[in-house]
Amino acid sequence: MKQAIVARTDIDMGKGKLAAQVAHASLSAYEDTGDRDRREWKGEGQKKVVLKEAGEQALFELADVAERKGVPNAIIRDAGHTQLDPGTVTALAIGPAKDELVDEVTGDLSLY
Repeated sequence: MKQAIVARTDIDMGKGKLAAQVAHASLSAYEDTGDRDRREWKGEGQKKVVLKEAGEQALFELADVAERKGVPNAIIRDAGHTQLDPGTVTALAIGPAKDELVDEVTGDLSLY
């Protein structure tokens, strides 16, 4: 079991902003995961990878693939209180789910 968080590289986020957006994405997708998968992921150490992708459209396309495969996912939009305009899409979490399912969606992406 693992979770992949895909963060945008084409917007200017400071390190703290990036960390916060990744955390928001992780928790949001976790909340939409079934109890059994939650317990399994937690029991295995809550494995996560942070990946990079440029562009809002790319994140929506990945979310669509995850949705069609039945993998929990969450698109994150910034509130706009600090560095970004309100509603800016910043990150996407995929999973937690079986490693193979997450890899089917994100396997071509590079580590952040």
